[in-house]
Amino acid sequence: MPSPREASSSLQEKMDEAIDGVNKAIARLLPETDLPEARLFDAMRYGTLNGGKRLRPFLAICSAKLFNVDLKRAKRIAAAIEFVHCYSLIHDDLPSMDNADLRRGKPSTHKAFDEATAILAGDALLALAFEVLSHPDTHEDPRVRCDLVQALALAAGGHGLCGGQMLDILGEKEEFDLGTISRLQRMKTGRLMTFACEAGAILGKAGEPQRKALCNYANDLGLAFQVTDDILDTEGQVIHLGKPTGKDDKAGKSTFVSTMGKEQAKARAEMLVQQAIRHLHIFDGGRADTLKELATYVLKRRA
Repeated sequence: MPSPREASSSLQEKMDEAIDGVNKAIARLLPETDLPEARLFDAMRYGTLNGGKRLRPFLAICSAKLFNVDLKRAKRIAAAIEFVHCYSLIHDDLPSMDNADLRRGKPSTHKAFDEATAILAGDALLALAFEVLSHPDTHEDPRVRCDLVQALALAAGGHGLCGGQMLDILGEKEEFDLGTISRLQRMKTGRLMTFACEAGAILGKAGEPQRKALCNYANDLGLAFQVTDDILDTEGQVIHLGKPTGKDDKAGKSTFVSTMGKEQAKARAEMLVQQAIRHLHIFDGGRADTLKELATYVLKRRA
């Protein structure tokens, strides 16, 4: 969760409200159980309800508000997005991936439970996300639900999050140029952020220009987020980040900082944020002011 130094009080209040709403939606969709497989659901709840900025769900809620989408529907979408994001974090922390012991200031899921349970928890969270999207409570129009399912599948699959993770693993043995690093991060980080913004437009049955503007905004925002993440990995503190620092450098991975240098990376992040904000000019009357402010927050964040 951002500190008051990182976000204005108005943005902070909106983010806090969204975090509370999404956490309640997650808890409802992932109730505790006394079934024999309860350990799996405990791990799923642990991996999703153990903190986090909820940036992607907040993007979904903000984009949905642009089209006057019912907040209950928006929260269901937000929860589904967080299920996919948290599944990716659980798997990312596994010994076969990044081998990280700490996530959001707490032991990673495979440390709190065990490796096999963590793998199953991630798998089940991914499946749950699509269960939520395909449910009539998300939208009464089956075409809208199909569009949501297809868009998330593209964002999470081989041309999105999973493909980006594959490139990330290859990056431990290969030196990537700036273009490949950008592609990696657009897939691994940016595609889910893009879906978060696009989902609000899909729910609101928005026109193509508005939908494209939100996708372009999210593309640039996601890349800016990753650039700042690379910077924080070199100069941030574990107590603020809630995860180990310097892991990319130790793994020998090519990053924006290692390729461009810290100052040029900061300049690139600033350029991307300004570019992201310009995409929102299609929304008049200050309708997209929260998304614009969020872009600035991403640039200035410390965690």
